[in-house]
Amino acid sequence: MSNIRFQALQSVFTRTIPEVKAPSTRISDYFGSNVFDKKKMKEYLSKEAYQSIIDSIDKGVPVDREIAEHIASALKTWAVSKGVTHYTHWFQPLTGTTAEKHDSFFEPGGDGSGIEKFSGDALAQQEPDASSFPNGGIRNTFEARGYTAWDPSSPAFIINQTLCIPTVFVSYTGEALDYKVPLLKALVALDKAAVDVCHYFDKGIEKVNASLGIEQEYFLVDLALFNARPDLLLTGRTLFGHMSAKSQQLEDHYFGSIPDRVLAYMQDFETEALKLGIPLKTRHNEVAPSQFECAPIYEEINLAIDHNQLLMDLMDKVALRHNFKVLLHEKPYAGVNGSGKHNNWSLITNTGKNLLSPGKTPKNNLMFLTFFVNVIRAVYEHADLLRASIASVTNDHRLGANEAPPAIISIFLGSQLNEVLDEIETARISRIMKDENSLWSGIPKIPPILRDNTDRNRTSPFAFTGNKFELRAVGSSANSSSPMTILNVIVADQLIKFKYDVDKLIKKGEKKDVALMTIIKKYIKESKAIRFEGNGYSEEWEKEAAARGLTNIKSTPKALDILLSEKTAELFNKTGVFSEREAHARHEILLESFYKKLQIEARVMGELINSAILPAAIIYQTKLVDNVRGLKEIGLEETAYNVQMDLIRKISNHINEVQTNAKQMLEERKKANVIEDMREKSIAYDEKVKGYFDTIRYHVDKLEQLVDDAQWPLPKFRELLFIK
Repeated sequence: MSNIRFQALQSVFTRTIPEVKAPSTRISDYFGSNVFDKKKMKEYLSKEAYQSIIDSIDKGVPVDREIAEHIASALKTWAVSKGVTHYTHWFQPLTGTTAEKHDSFFEPGGDGSGIEKFSGDALAQQEPDASSFPNGGIRNTFEARGYTAWDPSSPAFIINQTLCIPTVFVSYTGEALDYKVPLLKALVALDKAAVDVCHYFDKGIEKVNASLGIEQEYFLVDLALFNARPDLLLTGRTLFGHMSAKSQQLEDHYFGSIPDRVLAYMQDFETEALKLGIPLKTRHNEVAPSQFECAPIYEEINLAIDHNQLLMDLMDKVALRHNFKVLLHEKPYAGVNGSGKHNNWSLITNTGKNLLSPGKTPKNNLMFLTFFVNVIRAVYEHADLLRASIASVTNDHRLGANEAPPAIISIFLGSQLNEVLDEIETARISRIMKDENSLWSGIPKIPPILRDNTDRNRTSPFAFTGNKFELRAVGSSANSSSPMTILNVIVADQLIKFKYDVDKLIKKGEKKDVALMTIIKKYIKESKAIRFEGNGYSEEWEKEAAARGLTNIKSTPKALDILLSEKTAELFNKTGVFSEREAHARHEILLESFYKKLQIEARVMGELINSAILPAAIIYQTKLVDNVRGLKEIGLEETAYNVQMDLIRKISNHINEVQTNAKQMLEERKKANVIEDMREKSIAYDEKVKGYFDTIRYHVDKLEQLVDDAQWPLPKFRELLFIK
């Protein structure tokens, strides 16, 4: 066995299993203890300052600079009382991770003493280098200035003795350079459009918030084994590796007993997360070996996404304390289930009503139908844009595999709701209405509680699950802001169109309820093609989807084309979510990230082949040759070494195939690298360079099966997939 692999395995087998400790206090006693939440605001702020920040959260009213000074002072007092020495603006640049620059509260005095200071200006704004983050050409290297600006709607928190202030990140000229700015703009657009439609039913509704619950799937691997796999270390996934004899085929891992070592880790990161106000509720084993999931209770969408970004970082840091590495890559192991981030989305009014939950009366059913059908119509109209929002080089490995929805965007509703929509579509308006002013109670026939009447469809990218829609196609490593920005903005746009269509009928003299049902009926018919109740993995669905006019865009570079279409430009311009310059910048950034990640994978493949895999195969081949030579020298018949000769031939063939394809891949890389157009370069990497990956892997995995186990340099799947 290779020395590195041997040492890694020895480290695993001698690992002490930590004790699973019962919690010493109730979760409610420490939940949010490291968050400057509303309770602490009341304690540390004046009534005027408290009301100012509440108005900012609820109504978007800017915080006055004088009030900001008071808030900054209160934040500093609270943070210092908890041992904090530094502060940072915590933001989400387009790298896909979070970013922070720490500054000390401490400032020296003129007499050699010191004092802790934190001003309103420091709270409100910082100036990081905008050109050093992905910006799609918005900022040149010599135009470094950019700003982070405080987001009062997401509370400050403490981690590692540092006060973290959630912020947006914009360029000197005002363009968004992060995920948060467009999300906040989309939420404003959705709020206004949804409230306007709500007023058909309830004039008392003043605000509509999107809510979100993010189920986070992840893998764990022993840290020593992770460090012994350069491909995992540098790309997040195994570029080589033959499937273990036992993997997930017995279906015994899902919801199984959680290993003690894993449970100790879960308890540790959950405690840290709960202190930060992240309302984790659920933990369990997922389908694949060493795959797990955690999920929080629903929150307002901006906060939910901040919490998920913080959670991913926290999970990774805490894992190191337990000698684990968290794998958030969508497909770290070929042949077993990958990981997603299921986004459960709904709409909640300031009166506490879930707009995607039907009531017990026809009027409430009509309100539900209005929002329900408009969401369906929005996804139908902008399916390609929603597909682009979940596109990435890592998610391309997962979409369409056994556990993930396909690249075809469709909506699953369940048989009961499909029947309701079909009945409305075919019924006459005169039959739906009892008289001119009220709905006939038999239409629509919607159960008051759908949660237990709606089946789940794992093959659907976008499914209705009782009182919410679940976008299952988001990748496990993704920032949910991207798909949630798109979902919220397309629904906002659709609600604006709906109100226009309804008002036009009312102006012509139609009764309000008749006008509402007339447009709902029209939308049901027009968007019917997006509804699908069957198996999204089947070949039959691909053919049927094509016949319905639904697209099946399997690669990221081509999926991203929609960002530059006239239809998308009109949508972004109308809602103000992206300027044309910002949309082009996002397109450029996503393409650059795509090809660079494939470039890294190709380089790692080449390095492993030349420095580890082929040397190991050749050493074992040499041993076989020496064995055959020895048997010949002592005069044995050829039949005595037929097995060895067969092995030598097979190994030689696979070595040659690996080397030949690796050289051809290198040549394609050279060709791709000189292409200037970012889209063409990305397609070249996707179709030409990446095209060699599977062939090379096939022959390397065959070598893994043939070469002496003691000689193989990389930890194998059977060692990686099962927690020791």
